Amino acid sequence: MAGVKDGKATRPYRSTVREENARRTRQAVVRAATQLFVTRGYAATSLADVAAAAGVARPTVFAAFGSKAALLHQVLDEALAGDDEPVPVARRPWFQPVWEATDQGAVLDAYAGVCSLIGHRAAGAFEAVRRAADEAPEVAELWETLLRNRRAGATMVVDHLLTLDGPLRAGAGAGRAVDTLWFYNDPAHYAALVQRCGWTEESFREWLGARMRDALLPG
Repeated sequence: MAGVKDGKATRPYRSTVREENARRTRQAVVRAATQLFVTRGYAATSLADVAAAAGVARPTVFAAFGSKAALLHQVLDEALAGDDEPVPVARRPWFQPVWEATDQGAVLDAYAGVCSLIGHRAAGAFEAVRRAADEAPEVAELWETLLRNRRAGATMVVDHLLTLDGPLRAGAGAGRAVDTLWFYNDPAHYAALVQRCGWTEESFREWLGARMRDALLPG
């Protein structure tokens, strides 16, 4: 019988060292791919380029991710989350201040902090996807997913706002509020003001929170 030897059940062999080495290899590949996708662009980067930059063989990259598009997807996931753990953004410790805020202004200030953090980590990767989407159908689908996910995030925050005391600004119904936060949670704003114009992250976070409050809350 499979799994039995000398009358004793045997346990499947699991090497924690092997698993850890595999994870480190994946992390090295993702780091290399992030750098290349952001600096060279998706189309100009091959799996062989990524493998060389990561110090591994091309078949290793292919075995770990399957395709360049899947690797780009992983780059985005890790840039957004900050690591490779399968924990949704809304349950991350750095998102908790949004849920813990007790008034609408504090919610939006906390969400501005979330947007600033995501911009810091993911603005370059978002731009790489946006540029590649025009030429690669598989990336165009990923771009549309990113747009939908940003809108879902805005919807979560607006739903939370509506559970707290106080009305939204006149004319800023739930749908309009989601549109507004979807506009402001774009990492391109971080890229423009912090990375290109040289704003500090604190200045950007304060500006973004103020714009969100001005747009959604009564004066």
